[in-house]
Amino acid sequence: MKKIVAVTACPTGIAHTYMAAENLQKAAAELGVEIKVETQGSVGAENVLTSSDIQDAEGVIFAADKTIEKDRFQGLPYVEVGVQDGVHRPKELIEQILQGDAKTIQTGNGQETKNEDKQQNPIYRHLMNGVSFMIPFIVVGGLLIAISISLGGVPTEDGMAVPEDSVWSIIEAIGASAFTFMVPILAGFIAMSIADRPGLAPGMIGGLLAADGSIYGSEAEAGFIGGIIAGFLAGYVALLIKKIPVPKAVQPVMPIIFIPVLSSLIVGLLFVFVIGEPVAFVFDSLTQWLEGLEGTNAILLSLILGAMISFDMGGPVNKVAFLFGAAMITEGNLAIMGAVATAIAIPPIGLGLATFINRKKYDQSERETGKASFTMGLFGITEGAIPFAARDPFRVIPTIMIGSMAGAAIAMAANVGGSVAHGGPIVGVLGAIDGVIMFFVAILVGSVITAILVNLIKKTVTENTGSAPAVSASNDQAKEQIAPTQPSTVSFEKLTDLINKDLIVPTLQSNTRDGVIDELIDKLHEEDVITDVRAFREVILEREAEGSTGLGMQIAIPHGKSDHVKEPAVAFGIQRDGVDWNSLDGEHATLIFMIAVPKEREGDDHLKILQLLSRKLMDDKFREDLSKATSMDDIYERLDEIR
Repeated sequence: MKKIVAVTACPTGIAHTYMAAENLQKAAAELGVEIKVETQGSVGAENVLTSSDIQDAEGVIFAADKTIEKDRFQGLPYVEVGVQDGVHRPKELIEQILQGDAKTIQTGNGQETKNEDKQQNPIYRHLMNGVSFMIPFIVVGGLLIAISISLGGVPTEDGMAVPEDSVWSIIEAIGASAFTFMVPILAGFIAMSIADRPGLAPGMIGGLLAADGSIYGSEAEAGFIGGIIAGFLAGYVALLIKKIPVPKAVQPVMPIIFIPVLSSLIVGLLFVFVIGEPVAFVFDSLTQWLEGLEGTNAILLSLILGAMISFDMGGPVNKVAFLFGAAMITEGNLAIMGAVATAIAIPPIGLGLATFINRKKYDQSERETGKASFTMGLFGITEGAIPFAARDPFRVIPTIMIGSMAGAAIAMAANVGGSVAHGGPIVGVLGAIDGVIMFFVAILVGSVITAILVNLIKKTVTENTGSAPAVSASNDQAKEQIAPTQPSTVSFEKLTDLINKDLIVPTLQSNTRDGVIDELIDKLHEEDVITDVRAFREVILEREAEGSTGLGMQIAIPHGKSDHVKEPAVAFGIQRDGVDWNSLDGEHATLIFMIAVPKEREGDDHLKILQLLSRKLMDDKFREDLSKATSMDDIYERLDEIR
């Protein structure tokens, strides 16, 4: 069997990264190809490709909207596209590798052959690489400032202010310092995307110059526009210097001395004497114009931003609007981010609400997806709407755009302000929104509009077949272009295909995390699922060391992928008093699922089991009923609902 490898990544690393990986795996199974996909998400690289994986591969697919370091793939045929292509046309990408229609990463001087014909826009990729590293600084800064004001602020004539002699003023200062990194980080990682590591220093220096107008005699700053210009300038200058032929004796020090020093000098001088002041004037004028928007003009801007946010649900258009809103935070214009933060939540919440309002319009799988979508919307994850748009784009996309536009317009008209680069009700709860009541009203109104409109135009599902409503020929064609996000079909379709009654522990005895892990591993060993208890325990604990598998909502899902696992299986137990699993929400875990997957099936079975569990466990009533079940038979009956 032919084998290929892939790497998927998106700037925020929340949803598209994993959806692209899943669809590539599904397409590979249909084509009879073995594939291993490394995901570079927000928690770091997972399912990391080893040197053996790469050596045995026919080629590599890079489906990413940020720069992927390719040194380890030298000499391997490759296809490089945006992460959206990994989601929507995975089969075509795999066939490009199999048919030899791919470029080859060349060795020599650490350079690589660029695929000039690739469909992804390199400018967008470089920009998104900078954005992906910039966002954490805005989030940290915004939340710390919001927390300091909401908990330590006192009312004054000019609004809420933090007393200078309080600990909250220190927290506010820490948040403000995080903001100072925004433009240098943006510029630095744009440059690094273009020229690799030699571009990082000149990019960050150029970004710092953009953020401090006093250096080039300007009272204003060049802001994020100047940062973007500095990043691209530094990157391409460094790349140009890299291409200059030099003696072999000089080559080792080129990337650490000559390239960064010369690039920094060129970029710095250009910014101080040529670029800085004009760009600062343009940026200052733009900021003043935005601050002066009132009435019709402000509403028009909010309508445009709302439409952009919902159009591709986390894709390039969405990211442009998001970046614009995030950049305006540091300029003191919070209204832009307020409208964006509102629009972000409406597509997933609105579609989830639609499945609750009129169940006849949706089949069982869509109803379950609706619950997950609604929950994702609460946390500002627009990608929760993608499964619905993938199945019925011509009905879903226009309705979520209308809802988001309405919500953004209400937020703008009500002077809602967002002080952190994120969206959804969660930022309101955390105190990062000015005008929080109208913020929630705007989200509610936009979501209700989306739910009503989509239910008006969708056809009723025929329950006895469980099929989706009939669609036009053009819609069928669109569905072929947009890959569905349903779990891939392997050897099981529901959880009880992987768990029998002997793998259930109605009442776990241990009151510690490691003790519970041992109890469930013993069950797996008794059922001849694993061959080496000690080795599998090490795998489970290594995964816990990377980050807790306590998901919150009293759920923990420890999991291990090992050569000592014979076949995919799940053990389940209930700790009636709860056990500290270092969960995200601080709650003790009572429902513990342990997943065991053979190493060679880690990219397939593992993802599907997690999908089965996460989809059903979003249901509050299901979790409550499962927690109350006491007998093995009752528990098994509840677990049979997970499919």
